[in-house]
Amino acid sequence: MSLQIFRTKQVTPDDNTDHGLNRCLSAWDLAFLGVGAIIGTGIFVLTGIAAATQSGPAVVLSFILAGLACAFAALSYAELSASIGGCGSAYGYSYAAFGELIAFIIGWDLLLEYGISVAAVANGWSGYFNNALTAIGLPLPELLTKAPKLGGLVNLPAAVIILILMMLLIMGVKQSAKANNAMVCVKLITITVFIAVAAFNVHPENWHPFMPFGWFQTLPDGKTTGVLAGASLVFFAYVGFDAVSTAAEEAKNPQHDLPFGIVTSLVFCTLIYIIVSGLLTGVVHYSDLNVSSPVAHALSLLGYNWASALISTGVIAGLTTVMLVLYYGLTRIIFAMSRDGLLSSFFSEVNPKTQTPVRVIVLCGIIIALIAGFIPLGDLAELVNIGTLAAFVLVCFGAIVLRITKPDMKRPFRTPFSPLLPILGMLSCGALMAFLPGLTWLRFVVWLVIGLIVYFSYSVHHSKLANAD
Repeated sequence: MSLQIFRTKQVTPDDNTDHGLNRCLSAWDLAFLGVGAIIGTGIFVLTGIAAATQSGPAVVLSFILAGLACAFAALSYAELSASIGGCGSAYGYSYAAFGELIAFIIGWDLLLEYGISVAAVANGWSGYFNNALTAIGLPLPELLTKAPKLGGLVNLPAAVIILILMMLLIMGVKQSAKANNAMVCVKLITITVFIAVAAFNVHPENWHPFMPFGWFQTLPDGKTTGVLAGASLVFFAYVGFDAVSTAAEEAKNPQHDLPFGIVTSLVFCTLIYIIVSGLLTGVVHYSDLNVSSPVAHALSLLGYNWASALISTGVIAGLTTVMLVLYYGLTRIIFAMSRDGLLSSFFSEVNPKTQTPVRVIVLCGIIIALIAGFIPLGDLAELVNIGTLAAFVLVCFGAIVLRITKPDMKRPFRTPFSPLLPILGMLSCGALMAFLPGLTWLRFVVWLVIGLIVYFSYSVHHSKLANAD
């Protein structure tokens, strides 16, 4: 048994089993998926919170540090996606590098990351949507916008948007990609408007002091602050670029298109984050940015109410694309794990008409809608960060391991300066994990223990490797 669970799949770039999924996504579709997943909560919400409570104007440095950690991981993702295009996601790469057990742990980890992310973003989307309804005189009653724990009945908008996205994903991945591309264009227009307005209203004195909280410090109540703590917080802004890799089995040319989509989307979004966070702390003092919509709030303070309303529209579109891409990634990981026998084969059925895993899409949609509608997530968002960082560490390590164990594997894209950059990726992502609160680590360990129970009670007996043996 011990040999069996650590045995790896023999995977090549041409390992394209007849899985029924439709290869229809171009390189630019994948890049837009990445932008759709990355630009959302981070730029419209976390920028202000991180500046006000963690980094001050040095939030720019927090974004740069988090972006560098992601960049190191992205290069490893690009190499593995080009070499193992048929697998997709950190789950598939871990399977090829480390074997079944580690792959299951990472897959289980990603289920938490993506599922909680979608529910958390749905809660934020609900708040902005209700604000828009209030602006036109049609506010929803509080009973329908808050979870029971907060005194309401159900967060109805949060649940409904998940169900709408569920129907879109059922229709097909190409239709979903087109909707994502359109909404990405909307939010890029709104960001352009903010940059154009803010660039002429910068007050350099707002950047002093530049680093009011220092690099890192632990407060008496156990909370952390400083540029490094801010980097751990704004890392949530980058969650989702790895979702591009989950589209490997629906990419037209995964060996070329996946590296392009991953690297292009990450570089573009990092530049946008740096520009917007710099301008935001330049037009408004960082202490005034601890609000739910700092970009719109800043424009309102400047007197540009029309631009503030436009930004709110962009926020709704932006958060919608984040949910869509992460929801998509979640269903594809479950589909892959089911096909490998680590989860029930019930989840690996593909609808012959839409060429989508309808069962997985519906089940995930119902569960996430219930979570978003009835549970206020709060600190659970931090679980997303620690899960993603753990996956990034293993992807970087996997790139090093496969260079040693499979030196002759065809690599259309090779990480430069390997193993230096993958090692830097492991160290930087590991450091960001260290800056997260202890309670987050405890919750993460509990989730992994539940996963190991599932693995040893079901997966190890039903996996393809077990059947092969």
